[in-house]
Amino acid sequence: MVPAVVVLKQTDQLQIMTTEGPGGLLIMHLDGPLTLATLFDFQNSVREQKDTGLILALDGVPYMDSAGLGAVLGAYVSCQRQGRRFALAGMTRRVLTLFQVARVDTLVPLFETVEAAETALDEKAERA
Repeated sequence: MVPAVVVLKQTDQLQIMTTEGPGGLLIMHLDGPLTLATLFDFQNSVREQKDTGLILALDGVPYMDSAGLGAVLGAYVSCQRQGRRFALAGMTRRVLTLFQVARVDTLVPLFETVEAAETALDEKAERA
């Protein structure tokens, strides 16, 4: 069975699509830059989600500014407060460098692929 893809928001620069992963995880695929100009739709989309966990697939994000970084960290903190699982997957080299320079790459769970993030979050749920 192929999971349904739902386009939540689309701006001139950022497209946000979701798929449902295993165990009620929401996978949010971002395509386009995550910047001050595009982050409000992203923030609203994250706030609307009440799934058991969230994976942000960032392989389609060519760059992110400090406002975008703050929005991603806000999503992480929100999930932590609500007891929801959270991970980032598929970061481009440029976005990963931003996380490293800001020294938050060790704070937020990062994975090379969505599949690796799904596996790790599923294992975390099983241990809980």
